[in-house]
Amino acid sequence: MGEPDAWGEITAGLRMSRPLLLERLMELDTAGTLTTAHVRAGALVGGVNVRTVWRWLEAARTEGRVERRPRARLELSDPVWEALAQEGGNVAALYRQLKEAGGEMPVPSLASLHRVVRRDLQAGRVLPDRTVVRREREEQQTRQALADLALAGPREGGAAKAAARRLPLPAPAVVAGVPVGESGALAGVALPAGAQLMRTSSVRAVAEAVGQAMAVQGAVCVFGDPGRGKTVAVRMALRDVPLGWKVTWVPVPVRPSVAGMRRAVFDALALPGRFPRTSALADAAVAGALGEARVLVVDEAQRLPAPCLEYLQSLWDHPDTRITLVLVGAGSERALARLPQLASHIGAWQEVPRLAGAEAAAVMTGFHPLWRTVPAPDLAWIDESCAHGTFRTWAVLTAHLQNALLTTADAAVDRALLGRLFRRVVPPL
Repeated sequence: MGEPDAWGEITAGLRMSRPLLLERLMELDTAGTLTTAHVRAGALVGGVNVRTVWRWLEAARTEGRVERRPRARLELSDPVWEALAQEGGNVAALYRQLKEAGGEMPVPSLASLHRVVRRDLQAGRVLPDRTVVRREREEQQTRQALADLALAGPREGGAAKAAARRLPLPAPAVVAGVPVGESGALAGVALPAGAQLMRTSSVRAVAEAVGQAMAVQGAVCVFGDPGRGKTVAVRMALRDVPLGWKVTWVPVPVRPSVAGMRRAVFDALALPGRFPRTSALADAAVAGALGEARVLVVDEAQRLPAPCLEYLQSLWDHPDTRITLVLVGAGSERALARLPQLASHIGAWQEVPRLAGAEAAAVMTGFHPLWRTVPAPDLAWIDESCAHGTFRTWAVLTAHLQNALLTTADAAVDRALLGRLFRRVVPPL
């Protein structure tokens, strides 16, 4: 009984890694001198049992593998994370949902799901707020439904055919002194069917401010009340950037933290590989990607607390980065007031104002053919009674009006119809 204790005392300070141990044992095996005693001694210095060493030897002989077999890393896709957000972060509910859905891929165990969610949250991934996810999904479904209705072809005797007869589509080069605009889709901008972008005075001012900031790799803040077209103006300004420049839009996470912003910037840059486990590695990867000329646009910047703004400033101030920082949002100028050291570096404070009464009528007649059939006094009445110079309200009203004309055979664009649509567009007090 005393022999194992003696061997334990002898091997107490001896430890050998698996690759090194197998290298020695395979040398003996190749020479034909490997014995059971060698395997027992290897088990002692390897800290495993004898059967494990024999399995290691079999893997080395048949597969040439001396390391542990790599295990596949379990990753959750974005749709699964959205489903988790819909369940309010309840991993057990997500597990039941995956089991019920079935599919070709096996569903991981509940413990594995808990471990993966905890791992990714600690690495900086932000769980979307389920209210925001549900609202965005409903808005997307509504936009798609309106687009389907608007793009439906005219049917014989149907409302769409009647509406098409009532709505001639003139295409003058200039409407009321304002260019008709640009047809074609613009990434990130949803417009009613048939609408086209307009280069208003605000769009030109934003383009000038952003262009000046790019010239000196500075920073610009684009602010104004909600719905005035700030994001559209910035997207139009950056539609055709100079050769050698890139544009990256960074979405602000819900309840943003520094870890969440770091992950948002990493994902927006579409960097290869998985998100690093440490903040230092993530910052190094981001700084390396920002070493080329790039415009970094942060939309909804008003939601950023001071630590997140400090993180963006650290990227901008980094000696190896070459970025122009564009902060966009209703109230972004007030958010920057919380960090005076960044606010002092803002090269341009560009406000997007309301459309003036005369400009609103000219812009809307170029924005969509529907408004070209409406008299100028009625356009002014719409702006005074409902839109109040807010571009988003005009766009939503356009979609509602288009839908009404396509679905009602005897509908006409008059103040009675517009008054009913006003009640859909204006929130109740």
